[in-house]
Parts: sequence; C-alpha cells; structure tokens
Amino acid sequence: MSPLKPIYKIYEWYILRNLKTENMPRHVAIIMDGNRRFSKMQKKIDVIDGHKKGIKTLEEVLDWCVDLGIQIVTVYAFSTDNFNRNPDEVQALMKLFQENFEAIAKNKKIHDNEVQVKAVGKLELLPDNVRKAINLAEKSTSHYKKRRVNVAIGYDGRLEIVDAIQKIAMQVKNGSLDISDIDKDLVNDNLYTAGLEDPNLIIRTSGEERLSGFLLWQSSYSELYFCDILWPQLRKVDFLRALRSYHQRERRFGI
Repeated sequence: MSPLKPIYKIYEWYILRNLKTENMPRHVAIIMDGNRRFSKMQKKIDVIDGHKKGIKTLEEVLDWCVDLGIQIVTVYAFSTDNFNRNPDEVQALMKLFQENFEAIAKNKKIHDNEVQVKAVGKLELLPDNVRKAINLAEKSTSHYKKRRVNVAIGYDGRLEIVDAIQKIAMQVKNGSLDISDIDKDLVNDNLYTAGLEDPNLIIRTSGEERLSGFLLWQSSYSELYFCDILWPQLRKVDFLRALRSYHQRERRFGI
C-alpha cells in the first residue's frame, strides 16, 4: 500500500462530509483525456494499454457516482477526429469498444444498479461489430430508468447540431412542421441526447482547458472543471474535489 493512501482516505472523508446530497449534480459529463499520454509516460506499455487502464478508471468513477447519487453520466470516449489517428490504434480501440459494450450486457453491477446505457454520436461511422455490440448493450439495459450512462462515440458537437438542423429541415420540407415552431425545445428534442437534462458539471482531465466539441449545445450553462491529472490516474479524491468545486459555486443563468 502506498504510504499516502491512508492520507487520501482521510482527505476523501473530509471532502465528503461537506458535500450535501441535495446539492449534488444530477448530470455529470466527463472528457476522459490523457490515456495516450499516460501510455507514453509508462514507456514500457502499448498505447492501447493506456486506454484499457482508462476503462478501469471509468468503472471506478461510475461506482462513485452510484454511491454519491449522481443519476446521469455522459463520457466522451471517441470523437470523429479520432478516426484520423494511427490505423492500428483505431482498430485496437474499436476492438476494445466491442468487447466492453458486449460485457455490459452481462455486467452484474450495471444490472444491480439499474443503469441504462446509450451510445450517442455518428454511430453509422463505426464498424459493424461495434454497432452490434452497442445494440446488445442498449437492448439489455433499455428497461432501466433509475440511472443513465451515455457513451459519446464517433461524436462531434457541431455535427450533432447539424444533424438536428437537418432533421428539423426535413420536417419543414414535408409539411409536418411550420418554421415558426422551431425553438430551443425543438432543437433539444432532435439532439443525440434528446430527453435528457443538460449536464450540471463537465469535468476534463489532463490539464487541457477546452471542450473539444463536447456537448456544445448542452453545455450552455454547465459548470466547467479542469484538472491536471491524466484520466487513467484519476483518484476518488480528485473526483470529489471537482464535486466540491461545484458545490461551492453560485450557479447563475445569464451573463
């Protein structure tokens, strides 16, 4: 055991005692950044091993969210730009996505905690094996209403808005919608995240301070939290610090 671990446990307790259930964000979105840099830092491990470690971190974060009463989690797993990475890395990632979506269908924690899993993004860009695995995961959890995990894969916030505009334009074209009926609610209803409330808090790891196209419409009034730690290294105390920061803010809507 690391000599610092007992200290972090005490620190976790100290932060937790000041977090109030009624002030907990209902929807937390996370940009899981830093898997590749983590691999490079380790030197002896392959890039894909950094992504595998990142998946283990996500599993831990989801456990924490269940314990803390956070009902909706949206994670940025793979952007449309990521298709431009080294083909071997992309292929390995797709295999990893397939395996993990397939595993969701029989994951005891997912079913015990009644977590509905959805993939959001340009899913048609994904290989058939990944889409089949996503379909399996979504079908096996579709009846759950208690909690929700969205995995943004093949995702781009601008393309999401373009897709929504095209859907609305098609309704206007076929006469089922009048142009005067277009409003914010209608746009919301045509986004990949239709039916969900916007994220209260967006967390990004690895020290980068930008959204990188993540939930551009939905993040209009989200609180943003950036931390330097790489995603695979995220500890519970780091996650609790983000929640503490959220609790300490006075949320305002407007300028």
